[in-house]
Amino acid sequence: MRLAVLLFCMAVCGLAQANPVSLIPLPAELQRAQGSFKVGNGMSIVVPAHDAAARRSAQYLVDLIARARGLHLQIQEGNAAPHAIVFRRAPGAGAHVEGYTLEVTPQSIHVEAGDDAGLFYGAVTLYQLLTPNSEQGAVQVPALHIVDWPRFAWRGLMLDSARHFQSVDDVKALLDQMAQHKLNVLHWHLTDDQGWRIEIKRYPELTRIGAWRTPPDAGHDGEPQRYGGFYTQAQIRDVVAYAAARHITIVPEIDMPGHAQAAVAAYPQIGVTGKRPPVSVDWGVNPYLYNVDDATFQFIDNVLDEVMALFPSHYIHVGGDEAIKDQWKASPAIQAKIRALHLKDEDALQGWFIGRIGNYLSAHGRRLIGWDEILDGGVPADATVMSWRGADGAIKAARLGHDVVMSPSPDLYLDSVQSDLPDEAAGRNPVRDLENIYDFNPIPSALSAAQAVHVLGAQANAWTEHMPTMQHVEHAVFPRLDALSEVTWSPAASRHWSDFLSRLPAQLERYAAQKIPYADSAFEAEIEVDANAALRRGQASVTLVDQVNYGAIHYTTDGSTPSLHSPLYSQPFTVTLPDTIKAATYASDGSMLAAPRTRVLDRADLLSRLGVELPNCPGSDFRLRVQPMPDATGMAPVYAVNVFDTCQQYMGAPLGGIRAIHVDAVRLERNYALAHDIKLVVSRPHTTPYGELVVHEDRCDGAVLATLPLPDPAHSGRRFALNASVNPTQGEHTLCLVFTAPTDGPLYAIGRVSLVPANMSKGTP
Repeated sequence: MRLAVLLFCMAVCGLAQANPVSLIPLPAELQRAQGSFKVGNGMSIVVPAHDAAARRSAQYLVDLIARARGLHLQIQEGNAAPHAIVFRRAPGAGAHVEGYTLEVTPQSIHVEAGDDAGLFYGAVTLYQLLTPNSEQGAVQVPALHIVDWPRFAWRGLMLDSARHFQSVDDVKALLDQMAQHKLNVLHWHLTDDQGWRIEIKRYPELTRIGAWRTPPDAGHDGEPQRYGGFYTQAQIRDVVAYAAARHITIVPEIDMPGHAQAAVAAYPQIGVTGKRPPVSVDWGVNPYLYNVDDATFQFIDNVLDEVMALFPSHYIHVGGDEAIKDQWKASPAIQAKIRALHLKDEDALQGWFIGRIGNYLSAHGRRLIGWDEILDGGVPADATVMSWRGADGAIKAARLGHDVVMSPSPDLYLDSVQSDLPDEAAGRNPVRDLENIYDFNPIPSALSAAQAVHVLGAQANAWTEHMPTMQHVEHAVFPRLDALSEVTWSPAASRHWSDFLSRLPAQLERYAAQKIPYADSAFEAEIEVDANAALRRGQASVTLVDQVNYGAIHYTTDGSTPSLHSPLYSQPFTVTLPDTIKAATYASDGSMLAAPRTRVLDRADLLSRLGVELPNCPGSDFRLRVQPMPDATGMAPVYAVNVFDTCQQYMGAPLGGIRAIHVDAVRLERNYALAHDIKLVVSRPHTTPYGELVVHEDRCDGAVLATLPLPDPAHSGRRFALNASVNPTQGEHTLCLVFTAPTDGPLYAIGRVSLVPANMSKGTP
């Protein structure tokens, strides 16, 4: 059945063609024609004389295709030549802003556009046509005619450099990929509680103090003594110019009035209390706000002056989100200010605050954009709203006449995990997989046609609390950025999920050629068995599935690495225990969609569960995948935690003949600022100094099957083992595993829980 589906998709999607048109995003209009045009080494790209922008786009193509395919093309100025690639200005091709036409005939290739961006995007499309696979050298480009333009003006990605810092080269690498996806806005999150990343020459303490934090447990277990960094103004100018050359505008975000702890750490007088806090090490919502006196506004104005000098973007992002008002409420001076301004409350004061900043930006020819909380207290008439708390903010803003950028959580939050597979990287739940992103509609259905014109576009966000390295960021962003690019560029009516999947293998090969460590979660072969049935029978029925049900899964049962010559999975198969299953997913062209995954099927494996496989106990669906230290440099290990309730369940545990339980556990930093949600944290009584892992049978208030005391943190490693004997019982039961550690101390998580049968050798988990 699976093979039949694959063959059908190949026929429908055109995968069986010798030269499939694997373009992402899908052009607005594309027509195939007869024949092809061969592009080889030394071919000319002809550009108009004295047209610097056309030459830059051509040079971009020359450089990119040389790196990706080893093809070396030559640029020449002048009139169109036969058997050449021609870049040309054509007013008719510019009917749409950023639009272009691209025509391939057996005699030549012509790229035409009415504006600079159109020529550039034509070059990007041609690059994809020249890289239909991973081969090197000459390529046959199928004859076709493309008329293309973007659906939305704002096609964005947000990079959070405040929580974790990326190098200039890292940012440029991301800009390169954005350009190849026809995205045109990098929203650069540069300040927050955990770091101030932009040099402000008038206020050097912002980077001398605010750009650095002392991590929890600094200097232990690989955690650095000091973490941070910042971008000099020279570096920022370089990055802005690099982006502009790729037709990407960088919109900086300087958070206010909340998320201000790093700034207040540098200059306490701009805060509410006048006291100097440390730069925060806690993810979440911290309490520090800007003051609202004249001196603080002068500080902010001076900062914005330098920001505007560095970033020519029309928009300046001022944050405005998650500003809990406790400090304002507790300040007599600020309460007096509210009364003097005849404001209703602290929300209205935030509206006044944002309004003042908006007026300052307007006076300098700029426009304010902020997260949707800016609507709560009133907002300047020309402000643009970035909707992150679902679509409600966008709907409210558009109905009020404000322009809107759709960026809702969790729909477009790329720090959300891409799967619930055991080897998925760190991130937040719920899962937002490739198809979730592709299905996103930037136009809320509640808006009328007249209101919908206020939707400028959409943006995905790469928040980095749980993405400490660029490898994490790239894993989270790619290939979900392909889905976003098609959502924001291609006509809604022409987008089809199966067709998108058929075009994705070539894009994955482009990533591989550029050494982009993309996530293969969508295609990963999951090796599924009914563990308890296998234990009873001594045999396992194995099912192989992948998230998107696309591609061909090849597998082995002898421990060898699967290849295209290995058996093709079509239906569940049976193996005798013990056995080792390996499986990998391939595209129809033979390229690998997902690296091989392995599962050892033996008694120990079937009697154990990884912590990331154990669901939360009923009552709280909050869940994170985190690493042992906040500033980890590797991708693994990863642990599942619920910071509100440290309770997980082992469903259907086969307790017959089990004499003991073994748990590999880890002690984590409880570096979470929960603000008013702190009241939701469940605290349980403990009977030993550091708490216990208590195992309940059947229900979380059921009989205690085992109690495993937690060791003294001062005299044990971060990772440790817990063991306890259990009384003999029969049947399958749900185990409720609850940590009772004090909630003002470390956070604990399960690496693996193993059931130890009576006939297993002592000391073997």
